[in-house]
Amino acid sequence: MISHLEIKIVAYTEAIESIKNIRYQVFQIEQAVAAELEFDGLDESAIHLLAYFDNKPIGTARIRQIDPETAKIERLAVLSDVRGLGIGTTLMETALELISRNKNTQKVVVNAQVYIKSLYKNLGFQAVGTPFDEAGIQHIKMIKNLKSHALNEG
Repeated sequence: MISHLEIKIVAYTEAIESIKNIRYQVFQIEQAVAAELEFDGLDESAIHLLAYFDNKPIGTARIRQIDPETAKIERLAVLSDVRGLGIGTTLMETALELISRNKNTQKVVVNAQVYIKSLYKNLGFQAVGTPFDEAGIQHIKMIKNLKSHALNEG
């Protein structure tokens, strides 16, 4: 990990320019994802994280609660000139720590791009099912159970 890295929880309306710029560079320019797929109208209801290096926004991710027991981490993006420094992992660790504060959340889901699924596997996620196409890119659903040690009630 690099020094001078700071991860902040940000209000989407206040950080929209930085979030959109990072996601535009990574998803639309590099990966040719259509704008209407990338900006899906769900940002306003999500928790957003921004990674800053020397006060410059360089990475982002969002968290959505998709049901009372399940959170989903989406739109993990790190600018190309700072990749490979552990920023994506730090964003994910921060997101997981935030999610774990909600005592009702039992699991976390990601739709991982297949080429970086090892990042998620190293954080305790398990691949589920077979790869699928999303926005022209191969993805795999991955799940991390947060309360695997808890006893099932019922």
